[in-house]
Amino acid sequence: MSWYRNAVWFVKGLREYTRSGYESASKHFNPADVEVDVAGRSFLVTGANSGIGKATAKEIARRGGTVHLVCRNKERAEVAKGEIVTETGNHNIFFHIVDLSNPKEIWKFAEKFKNEHKLNVLINNAGCMVNNRELTEDGLEKNFATNTLGTYILTTALLPLLEKEADARVITVSSGGMLVQKLNISDLQSGNGTFDGTMVYAQNKRQQVVLTEQWAKAHRNIHFSVMHPGWADTPAVRSSMPDFYQKMKNTLRTEAQGADTVVWLAVSSEATKLPSGLFFQDRQPVPTHLPLASTHSPPEDEEKLMEVLEEFSQKFKSTSPG
Repeated sequence: MSWYRNAVWFVKGLREYTRSGYESASKHFNPADVEVDVAGRSFLVTGANSGIGKATAKEIARRGGTVHLVCRNKERAEVAKGEIVTETGNHNIFFHIVDLSNPKEIWKFAEKFKNEHKLNVLINNAGCMVNNRELTEDGLEKNFATNTLGTYILTTALLPLLEKEADARVITVSSGGMLVQKLNISDLQSGNGTFDGTMVYAQNKRQQVVLTEQWAKAHRNIHFSVMHPGWADTPAVRSSMPDFYQKMKNTLRTEAQGADTVVWLAVSSEATKLPSGLFFQDRQPVPTHLPLASTHSPPEDEEKLMEVLEEFSQKFKSTSPG
């Protein structure tokens, strides 16, 4: 069935995920949804020094929000902060240097952040697509460490902070590529068979959808959502998918178009009128499975994913400095 899933997904992508798909969908947007003042609210955006993360941070800053940029590289973080402050006139922009493939570092950051700041909205945007199997210093496969475990640890570590606030939200930037993957809990670190970075990334993005659904059930007073930004022209796409980029570059969305639904989910009152735990594309909830694609998982597999990630996270929490 994998050939069928891939073919249906690509045809769907050409129709919906490109710039023309965004332009078509945006005709039905209500501009007033995002014409809001979010002064006094605090937003944390991971992977915020470029691409969709920076575009999201900039739009939130324009609306008066306090924005915390979580980045891996200090120099790039400083440049991004300077650009956002200059373009928006908002000086409540802060950056934090965290490697989201390093679970101990995430725990350490989250504990410090909880003691020093408040948080209304967490935006899990950072991700990576490593095309060869690489292990981190902790022996974790790098895509899994960043996209799945990193997202899990940061979110669960910050939940107590979010629980204190009214209208708390968690938004995770996933990918339509997850539609070609069924949750596979038997090989979370992609150690079996031929390694395909694109498919590993898609599997991680399926895992993020499951995480969102599970969190929504467990934490009723926080609004969780996960979204697909479409196919956007970002530095990550250029570097990780050069062949795809060369073929599609004239049809890709802008970074701002890719970030539009993230911003809508983060600031609009309309977003939280919809149930928690949904998957969004162009400001609309959409199915998480393609028709006839056989990607549904039994509930016990989804519960097992949460159990395994919790075991991983606690192992690294117990050895984290401080």
